Amino acid sequence: MGMIGGGPGAFIGAVHRSAAALDGLIVLVCGAFSSDPEKSKSMAGELDLPPERVYGSWEEMIRKEAAMPEEERMEIVSIVTPNHLHFGPAKMALESGFDVIMDKPMTFTLDEAKELKKVVEKTGRYLCLTHTYSGYPMIKEAKEQVRSGALGTIRKIFVTYPQGWLSQYLEATGYKQAEWRTDPSRSGAAGAMGDIGTHAFNLTEYVTGLQVTALCAQLNIVVEGRKLDDDGAVLLQYNNGATGVLMASQIMAGEENNLTIKVYGEKGGLEWSHADANSLLVKMLDAPYQTLRAGNGYLSELARHNTRTPWGHPEGFFEAFANHYRNFALCVEARKNGGQPKAEWLDFPTVDDGVRGMAFIENVIASGKSEKKWTAFEV
Repeated sequence: MGMIGGGPGAFIGAVHRSAAALDGLIVLVCGAFSSDPEKSKSMAGELDLPPERVYGSWEEMIRKEAAMPEEERMEIVSIVTPNHLHFGPAKMALESGFDVIMDKPMTFTLDEAKELKKVVEKTGRYLCLTHTYSGYPMIKEAKEQVRSGALGTIRKIFVTYPQGWLSQYLEATGYKQAEWRTDPSRSGAAGAMGDIGTHAFNLTEYVTGLQVTALCAQLNIVVEGRKLDDDGAVLLQYNNGATGVLMASQIMAGEENNLTIKVYGEKGGLEWSHADANSLLVKMLDAPYQTLRAGNGYLSELARHNTRTPWGHPEGFFEAFANHYRNFALCVEARKNGGQPKAEWLDFPTVDDGVRGMAFIENVIASGKSEKKWTAFEV
């Protein structure tokens, strides 16, 4: 693997590197870790990489790695940069013969996302988007509960993503994570809705298998001086007639990262919370509540495939990331060996999820500015 971004002071780069290494399938061999060439090269010692494989720019990395013998060069590229530096590296990497795994949202604009989808289709490469929460075993169990028909026809979906870390004007303090996430030139058109709202949106479509067809949004800038939304709510309509509510906020002081999803069908419902990620609460119409727990043999094959430890041993954020990396690597390896990936290996977010995520951002922004109650979900 080669990495773009994730240099000095970057939180998510270390998470990606740890997740990629967890199963022993991926080795970091090179990188362009910062837009500052000196900062990038300073990572060679920290990551125990040969200085000649640590590059001053992502363009240099992709160009030089592509020119190396096939048995020596990188095979996949991990992109962990701010949003405005997703499209260019991903496009060049794909067109240079490398598979790509990257942070969300996929691109800076919907037009870029659509173009990147064309590149994926033309090159035939894999692209994995790290929507972390769909990597949790009990979210995969929730998906299988819905798919099996246990809940009946899905009618109602609630997803809430409260955070409190941006309750103050942190971007004025030099805090790197706050600076770029609240900067329209680097983050894009949305703040909280782009950063965490896309996770919530993706989770509703992943678990239910449904797609949003219309929405009604209200976006707020609560902290004075902030340039992008830090709070908002969206009413959702789905393609089977179900309705939903999505809330994403980064100004809920005291909240940490408690993403929660509730799905209700005609026969029963289910509930998952990031605060207790190893549990899935199943609530059937004519039966007692049942708590399913990760690591148990009674779970679906999809959930068991994405669990590493026996029941009672918690798995979390790093393992969820690692599930995406492992499944992505297994698919790349299968293709290299002339085989076909198993169905559970292919269960990771793809370029199609990236396009819909960018469509969510742009539709939410448009709805928030519109005086109309509902707007059609345009992709």
